[in-house]
Amino acid sequence: MESLQTTSVPSDQEPSMKHCKRGGWTTFSFIIGAVMGLTLAAGSWSSNLIVFLVNVMNIKSINATQINNIILGSYSLFPIAGAVIADSFFSSFHVVSVFASVSLLGMIILTLASTIPSLRPPTCVTGSLSCEAPSKIQYAALYSALALASFGLGGTRFTIATFGADQFAKPDDQGTFFSWYFITLYLASAISLTAIVYVQDNVSWGLGFGLGVAVNAIGLAVFLLGKRFYRHTKPKGSPFASIARVLAAAFRKRRKLESFQSQDYFHGDNTKATSGPTESFRFLNRAALRFEDDRKSDGSYASSWWLCTVEEVEDLKTLFKIMPLWSSSILLSTSIAMINSLTVLQALTMDRHLGPHFKIPAGSFLVFCILATALSIFIIDRFLLPLWKKLTRRSLKPLQQIGIGHVINMFAMVGSASVETRRLRVVRNLHLDGEPPGSVVPMSGLWLVVPMLILGVGEGFHFPGQVALYYQEFPKSLRSTSTAMISLLIGIGYYLSTAITDLVRRSTGWLPNNINDGRLDYVFWLLTVIAFVNFGYFLLCATLFRYRNTDDNHENEASG
Repeated sequence: MESLQTTSVPSDQEPSMKHCKRGGWTTFSFIIGAVMGLTLAAGSWSSNLIVFLVNVMNIKSINATQINNIILGSYSLFPIAGAVIADSFFSSFHVVSVFASVSLLGMIILTLASTIPSLRPPTCVTGSLSCEAPSKIQYAALYSALALASFGLGGTRFTIATFGADQFAKPDDQGTFFSWYFITLYLASAISLTAIVYVQDNVSWGLGFGLGVAVNAIGLAVFLLGKRFYRHTKPKGSPFASIARVLAAAFRKRRKLESFQSQDYFHGDNTKATSGPTESFRFLNRAALRFEDDRKSDGSYASSWWLCTVEEVEDLKTLFKIMPLWSSSILLSTSIAMINSLTVLQALTMDRHLGPHFKIPAGSFLVFCILATALSIFIIDRFLLPLWKKLTRRSLKPLQQIGIGHVINMFAMVGSASVETRRLRVVRNLHLDGEPPGSVVPMSGLWLVVPMLILGVGEGFHFPGQVALYYQEFPKSLRSTSTAMISLLIGIGYYLSTAITDLVRRSTGWLPNNINDGRLDYVFWLLTVIAFVNFGYFLLCATLFRYRNTDDNHENEASG
């Protein structure tokens, strides 16, 4: 987990904390307790959502995967909104409190929808061709619950991490907190994918969602109980404002001649700076050029929508330079989202028994990916990275970690395609194609574990690599937002996976409602080809990319 500690130092907060009496390790148990409760609550509805939509709400399987991807994409995008709100308008404490309450309301509605007969369609026998679809009212209750739950989850997940780090003044303490934060996330997710999913599949959905309500309420209560111990920071204003000002100032001065003399550029309070901006993206340099009409009445200059500092201009250029690399991970997230959702559909059609009395819930197969990711991060940080440095006398760079993750991800897709090819061969040999949806294929679901483990190992490489890269390369004013860029990638990936699924379903016969009659293996092979082409795009971006600060880069890597 040490590589994740590179995300542990919020910018420009340490000096103001030294004089505060609140905060510190006294707040740790309250915040980690809240993280555990809220993550368990999130997992209680997101981990097994596809199975709930198919078996309880009578929604067709491919439609269920699309709804699942849209919902998961939404709660992956909402952390950006939560971070902006916390930075610009309200404190992180109030944002977490409000969004956790919204999540609780969504969980309550979802629990009612699963227990009150009028809020769900009549129970349908698995494999029946005459299942009654949900009514408009039932769809409204379902979508309202999922929207509130996802909105609440998205608003708390990254904001509470930043709030927790704000309680500590020392970088080492912040690093320790982030390590425990990620450990808690993985542990809670694993519990949700096993214990709570088992309750939903084998006891009742109402009880399973009810447990989510309980842990959400407990997590919120624990968080509020620590209020008097917390260190509260005031909103500093949106860091995106300076980006907008650079664009606006450059556009307004587009007709003015650009000077190449360093003394004509505005450096703000940085009196030691003498050089002008770099030559890349020269059209932005005009935003930092001083003209006579930029001068205030007292003869001084100040940052405004007409004039920006050289540092602000260079920060925006840095974002422009790193965005191609960031975009190369969108299709990576898309493939992961599609494999996760389609694996659940595969599991529903396979023999999931372990012995005569225990049956693995279909949604629980994703826990193998999470466990593999957690174990891989530990092994990579504790053993592989030190061994690499000892053998090569160099640290493994973030871009190298991400590249390894891309390659391993392709192997995971090849594994998924191979398993599905074997499953369909069994279907054809036993003439199960044409049977009603839900027919069980006599093939062990444990075959799905292998690609899930490979996928988890790939995430163990590219996830920490991306966190480290964005944190060290983003401007200081945006470092708290840099880690949320991973969440944005995941959200876009889920939305794009929905679009690809719909396109494949409309243009081919590979994804019918009954996957036993389709060619799901072709979908996995298509994803493999897309990933291969995307890997080439990543290599191109990585070759052209230059680290912004080599010294900082080595320092960050050494800490990993």
